[in-house]
Amino acid sequence: MKFRLLVTAFATLVLAGCTMTDNATDTKSRSKENRMNMQEAADHADGILDATLKAIKPPVKWGRSASRSAGCTDFKNDGTGKGDVKQSRYVLTKISAERRGSFMGVVERHWKRSGYKITSVRDSKDMPAIFASTPDGYALALKIGYKGQAFLDVTSPCVNEAKVSDPPMDTLDPDDPASKGLPYLHSDFWSATTPAPRKGSD
Repeated sequence: MKFRLLVTAFATLVLAGCTMTDNATDTKSRSKENRMNMQEAADHADGILDATLKAIKPPVKWGRSASRSAGCTDFKNDGTGKGDVKQSRYVLTKISAERRGSFMGVVERHWKRSGYKITSVRDSKDMPAIFASTPDGYALALKIGYKGQAFLDVTSPCVNEAKVSDPPMDTLDPDDPASKGLPYLHSDFWSATTPAPRKGSD
């Protein structure tokens, strides 16, 4: 009987200790998020985009869009002193209709390996999309749009308001195909008009 009581007491202490540790970790995470401002959130979003694009093999060429930000409001639509920021990239490599599924699969697997949660999938032949979220509240999206244009977006949670600098972007000649923002670069793999070979096949 005494042995059972000791075991029960020990288990209770262990559980209590785990709960205290988890609470401390959650509090530390929330405290860090509360201190973050919009510029820092934009930098973090850029890091997510960089890692996602780096995971795409063979690599694709891409461009940056200007940062977009908005103030966060409460239920009365009053300002809260916080805002969110969206960072975006667009792919300049042509992703053929036959290879879009493989392209999106590469990104989806990378997001899952990174601990992100896939929140929804738009199952469309012409304009498919994948949406995900990170444990710290960032919303991710991969969309296929007009003429097979692939877009990647990362939107931050509400953080402390601050001025957000636009990311560095190349100055393009108006006659440069890249200035139109549409995919124009050919890839022997991603632009091919045949289904992607299965892994392990010749």
